[in-house]
Amino acid sequence: MKTKTPYKNIYTILKLNRFIVLSVVIGATLTCVVSVFLVVKLHKETVNNAFAISTEGSVIPLKLVNQQENLEVEALAHLELFHKCFYHIDASNYEKHLEKALWLGNSSVDALYRQKKADGVYNRLLQYSLVQRVISIISKVNIQKKPYAFETTTIFEVNRGSITDTYELMTTGNLIHVDRHFPNNTHGLLITNFFESSLRKTDDYESQ
Repeated sequence: MKTKTPYKNIYTILKLNRFIVLSVVIGATLTCVVSVFLVVKLHKETVNNAFAISTEGSVIPLKLVNQQENLEVEALAHLELFHKCFYHIDASNYEKHLEKALWLGNSSVDALYRQKKADGVYNRLLQYSLVQRVISIISKVNIQKKPYAFETTTIFEVNRGSITDTYELMTTGNLIHVDRHFPNNTHGLLITNFFESSLRKTDDYESQ
C-alpha cells in the first residue's frame, strides 16, 4: 500500500518553474520588440512631419519631402542670401548685412571680410556714400558629392552719385551641413573655401 505525501513530484515542480520562466522571457522579448518597433515608427513619423508658425501665431502642420529633393533648393537659397547680404550694401546697412553674411560662412568668409576692411572698402563706402546694389545672383551647385561645390555669378552695380558702374563677380567654394540656427542660419548649410575668382566691369548688362 502506497503512502500519500503532501509533496508533489520534484520533476513536476521543475517543469512548472521552467514553463513560468520561459513564459516570462518570451513575454519580455515580445514586449521589447514591439516597443522598439513603435519607437522607430514614431521617430519616422516625427522626422517626416514639422510645424510652422504663421504670422497670425497659428500652428501649421507641414509634410517634409525627401531631403535630397530639397537640398538643391536650400543650397541655392543659402547662396543667394549670402551673396545678397555680403555684396548688397550701403552706408546705412553694411554692418547689419555683413553680420548676417558671416553667419552663413566659415573662416574663409571672415578672412575675406577682414581683408576688405583692411583695404578700406567699407571706409570708402562711408566716406563717399557709395551704394552697392546686387542685380542678379546665379549659382550652380553639385549636390552629388560632399562637400557640395558651387560657383556663383553675381552682377552688382556701384552708384557713385552721377556715375554708376556695373560689375560681374565670380565666386567659388563649398557647402557643408551644419545644425540649423534660427534665425541666423535657417538652411543648416555653411560656406567653406570661399574665393572671389574673378571681377570684371561690364557695360552690356541691362538691369530688369
